[in-house]
Amino acid sequence: MPSLSHFALAVVQAVLLLAAAPLLSGFMRVVRAKMHTRRGPGVLQDYRDLIKLMKRQDVHPPASGFVFRLMPVIMPATLLVVAMGTPVITRFAPIDALGDLITTIYLFALARFFFALSGIDSGSSFAGIGASRELTLGVLVEPVMMLSLFVAALLAGSTNLGTIGAAVASLSMHSAAATLMAAAAFGFAVYIELGKLPYDMAEAEQELQEGPLTEYSGPSLAMVKVSLSLKQLLVVAWFVAVFLPFGNATSMAPLDLAAGLVVFVLKVLAIFAVVGIVENSVARTRFRLTPRHSWLGVGIASLAFVFYLAGL
Repeated sequence: MPSLSHFALAVVQAVLLLAAAPLLSGFMRVVRAKMHTRRGPGVLQDYRDLIKLMKRQDVHPPASGFVFRLMPVIMPATLLVVAMGTPVITRFAPIDALGDLITTIYLFALARFFFALSGIDSGSSFAGIGASRELTLGVLVEPVMMLSLFVAALLAGSTNLGTIGAAVASLSMHSAAATLMAAAAFGFAVYIELGKLPYDMAEAEQELQEGPLTEYSGPSLAMVKVSLSLKQLLVVAWFVAVFLPFGNATSMAPLDLAAGLVVFVLKVLAIFAVVGIVENSVARTRFRLTPRHSWLGVGIASLAFVFYLAGL
C-alpha cells in the first residue's frame, strides 16, 4: 500500500497534468501561428472553448448506445489513473502498482479502445470510419512503443517505470547503444501518437481523425477534448519519465519536488517546441503511407533488442 504522502503526490500530479493539458495544446497553436507568421489564438483559447462547451446542451444521437454515453467518463478516468502512476517529477512511481509498464500499456489501450468503440456505437458512418482509423493507428504505433519499452525494462531488470528511469538517470544501463536505440524508437512512436503532421492534423474537426467526436456535443465533447490533450501530455511525460529522468526529484522533500516540477515543465516545453517546429516544417502524407513509416520505428526497436542481446 502506498503511503499517504505518495498517494497525495499521485493525486496532485494527476490534477496538475489535467489542468495543464489544454495549456500545452494552446502552446502548440501559438508555435504553429508564429511559424506561419500570423497572430492566431492565444495559449488560453482551449480553456475558453472548454468553458463554452460546458455551458451547452449535451445531445446524444438516437442510435447511440451506452458505450457512447460512458466514454466521456471512462477515458478521462483511465488517463487520470495513468497520471497517478507515472513518475512525472520524481524518479520513483508515486504508486508502484500503477507505475508498472504493463499496467500503463493496458490502461492506454483501454482508453483507445473506448474512444474508437464510441465512434462505432454512435451510429454514424463517418464516426465509424474515424474509429477504424484510430484503431489502425494503434496497431501501427503500439508495437513500436511496447518493444522499445520492454528493451528498456530488460536492461533495467524491472517493469516499474520509476526503476527504469532511475537506471537511465544513474547511467547503470549495461548497453548504452540499446538504450539510445530504444529511446529513439519510442520517441518516433510518441510523435506519431501525438497526431502531428505529416501523419495527422488534430485541429481539423472535419478530418477522419476527429471522426469519433462527430456526434459529441456540450459537456461530453469538452470531457473528450480535454482527455485527448491529457493523453498527448501523458505520452510525452511517459517518454520523459523513462528516457529523460535527469533532474527529477529523488526524495519527497518539498524543495526536491519543486525542483523536479520545474525541470519537468522545462523538458516538456522543449519537447513540444521541437514537435511544433517539425510539424510545421513538413507536408502532410497520405494515411495509407503511415504503415511504411511505422516500419522505421519497428526496425529501430528491433535493432535495440538485438543490441541488448549482443550486450552493446
